[in-house]
Amino acid sequence: MAQGGADPARDGVADYTAHLVEELRRTGEQVEPVRVVGSPAGVARAARRIRALGPELVHVQFAPSAFGFSPWPGLLPDLVGAPVVTTVHEYGWWAAPSWVPDRVWRPLERRGIDRETWRLVPRSAAVLTTNAGHEETLRERMRIAPVLAPLAPNVADLGPAPREETRRRLGVPADAEVVAFFGFVHPVKGVRYLAEAAARLRAEGRDRLHVLVVGGFTSLALPEDEAQAFRTELLGQIAAAGVAAHLTVTGHLPEKEVSAALHAADLAAFPLTAGVTTKSGALLSAFAHGLPTVVTRADPPDPELVDGESAVVVPRVRDGAALAEALRRLLDDPALRLRVAAGGEAVGAARSWERIAALHREVYSDVRAGVCGRA
Repeated sequence: MAQGGADPARDGVADYTAHLVEELRRTGEQVEPVRVVGSPAGVARAARRIRALGPELVHVQFAPSAFGFSPWPGLLPDLVGAPVVTTVHEYGWWAAPSWVPDRVWRPLERRGIDRETWRLVPRSAAVLTTNAGHEETLRERMRIAPVLAPLAPNVADLGPAPREETRRRLGVPADAEVVAFFGFVHPVKGVRYLAEAAARLRAEGRDRLHVLVVGGFTSLALPEDEAQAFRTELLGQIAAAGVAAHLTVTGHLPEKEVSAALHAADLAAFPLTAGVTTKSGALLSAFAHGLPTVVTRADPPDPELVDGESAVVVPRVRDGAALAEALRRLLDDPALRLRVAAGGEAVGAARSWERIAALHREVYSDVRAGVCGRA
């Protein structure tokens, strides 16, 4: 299992890979994780390590951020001496080098050099991806038929937790209407708009409303110095909105405490500035905890996030007023909350690590048998 060098506590792809390795090992696969540094020397070292292991196949977990936005891991299929399976976690938005124009990439891709993964996707015996958007892009650009391997929750429901005790520990009033956000707190997560929405709702008389932001700032995408600068900026925006006393940021919490915090919430909201899809393990975590959830609409929209059925969908991103209206809909309508919570749970029910591992075992079996799964 070839992967970047990120810490699972700081990176979603690394967390996904750690869960997958654990489940595959539990069900009998012999899996050896190999860290790949994105430099030419790092890729060469990883390839030597892989060849020394003599594996039946090599599974690469690909995201450009995991390899420091280096294209060199794209040469692994030519170096490892075994069939390669690739899971594409990020796709459709970058190129290496970025200055090469689109008109040059198109003929290269027809000849087996992908602008984003170089030789990795073209030379893989099987390609997996985690969402329908990436699947469509891979089909159109690279003329392959990827296997759709949905994500599972970042944090599963770890069982009932004492609601009042959890709220007291987090500094949340016992009688509050709690709207939770879960995940790494980055500029693209839209937490500032959640603060604006909370200010609007409190100004309308919802003085029990409280926002609970469950997550830390430092991650692979936001190193320590940038994370601290953004934290200072965001806290200033929250204060400017007038809700500093009514918005709690927990920082990074262990999995058990995240589960307890989600159990202590009434709603969840994910106001991501690019919109939300079921590619989000944090969203699936909210679904797993039975929370009626508000999401911003992605472009194209995720077909599983149906307004009023599996979520309440905000039609516009970066819009505190639209987000407030979506939260108001849920807060004012108990029947809608029940329906949306049940719909979200149904979306998440098919996404267990057990099922994901079973799908991977099928792909590995096909590759061992020489069935490529390509278009």
